[in-house]
Amino acid sequence: MRVWCWPGNTADSALIRQVKTDMRDWNLGRVIWVAEGGFTSTQNRRFLQQGAGAYIIGEKLRSGSAEATADRFVVCFNPDAAARDAATRAELIHQLEDLIAGSDMLTPVKRAELRGKISTMPGLNRFLRVTPGGLLRTDKTRTKAEENLDGKYLLRCADPTMSAQDIALGYKQLLEVERSWRDMKTVLQLRPVYHRLEERIRAHVLLCWLALLLVRVAENATGMTWTRMRRELDRIHIGTFTGPAGTFQQVTELTKPARDLFAALHITPPHTIHRAQRAGTPTGPAPKPAGA
Repeated sequence: MRVWCWPGNTADSALIRQVKTDMRDWNLGRVIWVAEGGFTSTQNRRFLQQGAGAYIIGEKLRSGSAEATADRFVVCFNPDAAARDAATRAELIHQLEDLIAGSDMLTPVKRAELRGKISTMPGLNRFLRVTPGGLLRTDKTRTKAEENLDGKYLLRCADPTMSAQDIALGYKQLLEVERSWRDMKTVLQLRPVYHRLEERIRAHVLLCWLALLLVRVAENATGMTWTRMRRELDRIHIGTFTGPAGTFQQVTELTKPARDLFAALHITPPHTIHRAQRAGTPTGPAPKPAGA
């Protein structure tokens, strides 16, 4: 719908206030804001609720917040994410076990140094336990507790009328926004920005956003991801052939997915013969087929 730009040191509260203020001109009857956990401060949530607004915000399952009894929360489960979480945890524990293997034979000073080193690694430090005697062990209790959180994420919602399914689907739209941001930074090469003036930087971001909009329009029209579309289109090549009679260029035969892609986007496929030139005559475009 729209893209905003701010300096890198802009506070979250300023972002929310500007976006909400700008959207007043759209005459929307009701807006439900979807945000990640970084926007979950009490001040931000209260501002989003002004004017009969509501919000869906991702929360940390481990936060232990005292507000858990004051708002509505929904726990969602993703089996694919659960498998990824389990695999990631197993790898972290394996790395931790390798680090502390043989640490019982170290002097207390060396063991303390190792403990300090591990403390700088949040992923590993989470599963480290120090015995009363100062020995380093993996924390089985913590590991078991983490297993119960695999694939689960917590959503806070200010609208008591929304179903749990609608809340989950609403939050998934935020994931699509984040995917779009990743696409802008990678596929569309938003960065690095070769501009110095602010208005040119904003124009650069806007152009990348418009390109992203075209990508999403194409994805919705074809039911294909942009990566797959690019893969199919990259298979189209043009070859130049030269003989005694002259030179011509021919496009490779289109695959069925490529033909379907052009049809879904209402784009005329390239002609098989792109350009032909008789020997000794100037280059000219290929003649159009009859009825074209």
